[in-house]
Amino acid sequence: MRRLRFGLLQAAHGNEHTTRNFRRELDADLVEFDVNSGQLPPHTDFDGLVVTGSRSSVYWDDDWIEPLVEYVAAAAADGVPILGVCYGHQVLAEALGGRVAGMDDFELGYSTVEQIDDDPLFEGVGDSFRVFTSHGDTVVELPPAATLIARNEYGVHGFRREHCWGVQFHPEYDMETARDIAESKRERLGDRVDRVLAEITPEQYEAACEVKQLFENFTQYARKQADRRTRTEAAA
Repeated sequence: MRRLRFGLLQAAHGNEHTTRNFRRELDADLVEFDVNSGQLPPHTDFDGLVVTGSRSSVYWDDDWIEPLVEYVAAAAADGVPILGVCYGHQVLAEALGGRVAGMDDFELGYSTVEQIDDDPLFEGVGDSFRVFTSHGDTVVELPPAATLIARNEYGVHGFRREHCWGVQFHPEYDMETARDIAESKRERLGDRVDRVLAEITPEQYEAACEVKQLFENFTQYARKQADRRTRTEAAA
C-alpha cells in the first residue's frame, strides 16, 4: 500500500517548530510549500492538504494571502481533503465563503473546547477536551453548508464542510512550541504571558495530547478517499 502524499502549505513565516510538529503528527509524505513567499503547488494532485498557522491575518492585503485562499478554494472544489489549523482554519473558512474578523480579546494558553456535532474528525476524543490556543482572529461566519463541530467561549473552534475541516486550536504543538509562542506574545499581552507559561506543564500537555487523534482520523479519511479514487480509475 503506497504512502499518502500531502501538501503542507506552510504559512508560519519560517517558524522552526512548524515543520517538525506536522511531520511528527502526520503519517504521510509531506511536500512543503513556503506560501509566505508566494510558493504554491502548480496542481491539486495530493491525497490531502494541510494549511498551517501563521502570525498573519487572512484579511490583510499581503500579496501572498489572496492566492493562497484561491488555491485552497480550488483544491476544495477538486475534492481534496483539507485540514486547516489556526490560521489555516481561517483561510479555509474564507476560501469556502465564510468570514474571519479580529477579536476584542486574545485567546492564549490551554483551554477547554466542546464538541458540537460528534464529527468523525474527533472520533476517540472526549466531548470536551484540552487544547493549546493562540489567536486574535476568529471565524465569525461559517461557510455556507458548513457544520460547527467545536467551540468554546471565544467562539468557533472547528467546522466541517464535506471533505474539509478547520480547527482554531493547535493540536500539533509540543511544550517547546507552546512556550515559544507564548513568549512571542509578551509585547501584546504583558504579564499575562507569565501566567500562561506557568500552565505549560507536562500534565497539561498530556491532557492536550488526546486531541492529536484528529491527525490519524484525518489521515484515515484521506486514505479512504484515495482508495475510492483508485477503484474508480481502475473501473473506468
